[in-house]
Amino acid sequence: MIVKPRIRGFICTTAHPTGCAAHVAEQIDWVKGSPDLAKEGFKNVLVLGCSGGYGLSSRIVAAFGAGANTLGVSFEKAPSETKTASAGWYNNKALETEAAQQGLYAKTIDGDAFSDAVREEVIETIRQDLGEIDLIVYSLASPVRTNPVTGEVHRSSIKPLGEVLDIKTVHVEKGEVSNVSLEPATQQEASDTVKVMGGEDWEIWIDALLEAEVLSPGVKTVAYTYIGSELTWPIYWEGTLGLAKADLDRASQAIAEKLTPLEGDARVAVLKAIVSQASAAIPVVPLYAALLFRVMKDQGTHEQCIEHIHRLFATQLEAGCEMRLDESGRIRLDDLELADAVQQEVKERWPVVTTENLSELGDLAGFRLDFLKIFGFGLEGVDYDAEVDPMRLGTE
Repeated sequence: MIVKPRIRGFICTTAHPTGCAAHVAEQIDWVKGSPDLAKEGFKNVLVLGCSGGYGLSSRIVAAFGAGANTLGVSFEKAPSETKTASAGWYNNKALETEAAQQGLYAKTIDGDAFSDAVREEVIETIRQDLGEIDLIVYSLASPVRTNPVTGEVHRSSIKPLGEVLDIKTVHVEKGEVSNVSLEPATQQEASDTVKVMGGEDWEIWIDALLEAEVLSPGVKTVAYTYIGSELTWPIYWEGTLGLAKADLDRASQAIAEKLTPLEGDARVAVLKAIVSQASAAIPVVPLYAALLFRVMKDQGTHEQCIEHIHRLFATQLEAGCEMRLDESGRIRLDDLELADAVQQEVKERWPVVTTENLSELGDLAGFRLDFLKIFGFGLEGVDYDAEVDPMRLGTE
């Protein structure tokens, strides 16, 4: 079949096998062309939420930058004869193929990372294949979670708290800038968002790995989050997401205490804004990101996802690094985004940006291209008019 992007709102319902493989290869090539990470550092890395965005980049950096064995977990849609798989399914296959060609261990477990069954499968795989894990990356971004203890299904809601929020946003497809009114979350919606996006599941994972005795001395774990600037705070820190992020901080401290006997550490890492399926769905963020990307590109400080994660590993996670911590003990890698020169320029553009001047003040075209690349579209060198087999990678 010939695969083209089918976009509905903030979701693309198709993924291109060849394009996804090309996107993974592009990131691998960038890492291989960058300074090597310490080979005596991380040897066995577990990435929870490994199929896209920062999770995928973390796995690529660990494997192809540090030569680590990587075990990934993600919940993907497999292909059929008439429908493509999810982009993550193709990404995982592409990474495994590249790793095998270079003699690296890379295995992916496809299933619900919130479930006890997947935890048990992961633990058994570690015992059989790796022995111990020395880094756990927690990068799950699911909107729904089934509590493994109660069986209750929780759905996250990205909403303000207390009162209606009137704020500026952009329709990504149409390029139209407008104001939206967001209704406040109910108490149940706020509670459910914490259950899905907070730190409870991260803590359950570490508890299970500790009990199974598959964590190495000096083990580290890091969970990714985003804070942004005061322009995005109304929908982040001051909304349901803020409650979830506060719970992530709580879990980080609790996990760090549990890892004390192993002389381990747990941190929340605050990263920069990127284009992802999750970020595209959050009101305000696409417009903020479009302005931010233009300013950072103009100032020469913009980082793609893979570049950002490589910097995280090289300057914050490797042994002996002096971590850039805030007053809550979080790793702050959003320093370039929050630089005064960047934020001042973005803040000056925010109140005056309109549909008519968005292409001048922002980089919506770059945002759209990054969005398409998530699903394997917009990659140079890929023939998007060629027939592809949705059951196979384009590299096979």
